[in-house]
Amino acid sequence: MVKLLRTVIFLLSVVFLLTCSTAPQPISPNQWAPVKGPENGHLVIAGGGKLDGTGILEKFVELAGGEKAEIVVIPTAGTDLYIGFPDREKQLRAMFLDRGAAMVEVLHTRDPNEADNTEFAVAVMTATGVWFTGGRQWRLVDAYANTVTLEAIRGVLARGGVVGGSSAGATIQGSYLVRGDTSGNTIMMGDHKEGFSLLTNSAIDQHLLRRNRQFDMYSVLAKHPSLLGIGLDEGTAIVVKGYQCEVIGKSYVAIYNGSLNSEEFPMLSQNDFRPFHLLRKGDRFDLAKRTMIREETE
Repeated sequence: MVKLLRTVIFLLSVVFLLTCSTAPQPISPNQWAPVKGPENGHLVIAGGGKLDGTGILEKFVELAGGEKAEIVVIPTAGTDLYIGFPDREKQLRAMFLDRGAAMVEVLHTRDPNEADNTEFAVAVMTATGVWFTGGRQWRLVDAYANTVTLEAIRGVLARGGVVGGSSAGATIQGSYLVRGDTSGNTIMMGDHKEGFSLLTNSAIDQHLLRRNRQFDMYSVLAKHPSLLGIGLDEGTAIVVKGYQCEVIGKSYVAIYNGSLNSEEFPMLSQNDFRPFHLLRKGDRFDLAKRTMIREETE
């Protein structure tokens, strides 16, 4: 038994050393790219999986206006097997109508020319909330980048509304599009690299712990160290406004940030740093200072 325990401790030590050796090194704060969400509205960025019972969808409806919420659901990240069928659209509407929203419309196209048409985007122009479903985030880029529809989505935030999404619908909200390769979702830096930048200078990953992805962000930050890396586990989200975010849901959010060093964690030596820090429900993070927001205690 003692021998087995020693073996386990040894293997865990090796994994830790390998992890630290490949983690991106911290950079000076003057090299950070500014990370900011909407000034007026909110973002709800969820890590995928089942959201029932997490409070995430309820929070989204609340931010969209509660009983007055007018929501547009965009399922374009999904495959055609799950788009355009009456039962599927009924499910998407029920997801928010059952939580008190006044109106829900489903909006989808694969054609960027159609997305660039004002008539197509008219529902978004009066919406108080827009939700992106899961799938592959590059499909959203191909359909909506540089279109009237995307500008209308930004307009929802300018009016004080909310944009949210889960899985692919989370990653698209960042500026760097991780797992954006059309050949598969295991490639972190692929043929689609730009998200919608609703949260500026950020790279957002999802299904973090559920799919053992907690170290995948290192390859992105090694190439783009000024970005803020965010990894969200399933059933978990961050709510973003301006320079702050708060964690809601059932699991954890990883913040990949070289500033999490011995100044914030006195138990670490001066030369050590944490490759990422895990936040849980109720934790708040300052995106400008890239540090935890601590409640003042007397």
